[in-house]
Amino acid sequence: MKNAIITGASSGIGKETAQYLYQQGWHLAITDINQADLNSLSANWDADRFNLYVMDVTNEQQVKEVVEDYCQQHNNQLNLLFNCAGILDIGGFSDIPLAKHHLIFDVNIKGIISTCYHCFEYLKNTKNAQVINMSSASATYGVPTFASYSASKFAVKGLTEALEIEWQDYDIHVGDILPPFVATNMLDSQTGQTQVINRLGVNLGAEDVVKAIAKQIKHPILHRPVSISFSALYYLSTITPSWLNRFIMKCLTR
Repeated sequence: MKNAIITGASSGIGKETAQYLYQQGWHLAITDINQADLNSLSANWDADRFNLYVMDVTNEQQVKEVVEDYCQQHNNQLNLLFNCAGILDIGGFSDIPLAKHHLIFDVNIKGIISTCYHCFEYLKNTKNAQVINMSSASATYGVPTFASYSASKFAVKGLTEALEIEWQDYDIHVGDILPPFVATNMLDSQTGQTQVINRLGVNLGAEDVVKAIAKQIKHPILHRPVSISFSALYYLSTITPSWLNRFIMKCLTR
């Protein structure tokens, strides 16, 4: 039975992915800071098919203890690490408290660094192991009113690219998922306003992202954009000059 550690599993994309993998017969470690929602997610699951951990990805010691506890129960092996925990705060850069900017980085990138670091020993013990990181369309060009979030996703993209090369020698594939705006509680709960959402719309649900994750598990690639329209924009952005990408972003956000 394949096994996976999922961060941010209590809601949104993490929850939908956990439900999908459970239905596919995986054994799961579902982790989040929200125990009540984890309990709700797993209420009807077979107790022998999952472990539930209240874990804050910004707490490196907690991450270490959870990873060790789970993987040592599975012959020191881990098929998949899915890094989904993330936070967002929409608004002008100077309107968001500095502590929140720091927290966005603590969760969105430092949390991934911690989980990758502590999972490495178990991933390399496992044939065809994978790491899937949740990145974002915001990692293609810095998005105004998403400044720290966008920057954190650039960091995820860079970490993914580096580890994909480093860990090939250990039979570990590292890739990321890049969706545009997704209708999840993380987005719905925002109080800040931004023109880019009004212009592009929110056309994806968590289930659409899970379909991309399922493809990634079967056929891993380095960067997997989500949706036909964003995929076209993403691959176009890799060949268009930077001034044109800036112009497009400026039009979308004004």
